[in-house]
Amino acid sequence: MTIKFSEDLVPLSDLKVNPGRVVRHTTEVHRPVLVTNRGRGVAVVQSVGDYERAQEERDFMRAVVAGLADLDAGREVDFDEAKARLGLK
Repeated sequence: MTIKFSEDLVPLSDLKVNPGRVVRHTTEVHRPVLVTNRGRGVAVVQSVGDYERAQEERDFMRAVVAGLADLDAGREVDFDEAKARLGLK
């Protein structure tokens, strides 16, 4: 997810004047908005749906990395053993 500085940079004063426009923008374009104060970034506004999707992607990638680390360390089981541990037939 890339911020388009020409569209997704909002001064704090603009957010105070019209917060609904900023929130609507994040929902429509599916990108976060960087809120600035005196030219410096101070906050990020993102739609809840986009935040949740990004969090799920991060969690999935962490699980993949952990699984690959387990393989590298030799911590693996065959399919039958995995089914037995999980109580599956």
